[in-house]
Amino acid sequence: MVKENETKETEEPKAEVKQEEKPKSILDETKKAIEEIKKERQELSKIKDELQQLKSDQLLSSTAGGRVEPAEPKEETPQEYKNRVMQGKL
Repeated sequence: MVKENETKETEEPKAEVKQEEKPKSILDETKKAIEEIKKERQELSKIKDELQQLKSDQLLSSTAGGRVEPAEPKEETPQEYKNRVMQGKL
């Protein structure tokens, strides 16, 4: 004999598939599209603000690729100059 509790446990619950509600009219479709556009604009605005903050931080931290001062050339001794000339590196 099968107990009632065992049959309930072995039965798989049916998954309800919720179908997306279809807009009833063109007005509903338009409202839905407007809402989606507003959400996207808000997300883009947040991203834009973050990028502006990163750029300002980069400028303030001197990592923005500003002007780099050239290193001063090393002064050469007469002996080093002679050696360079004799090796043909002039």
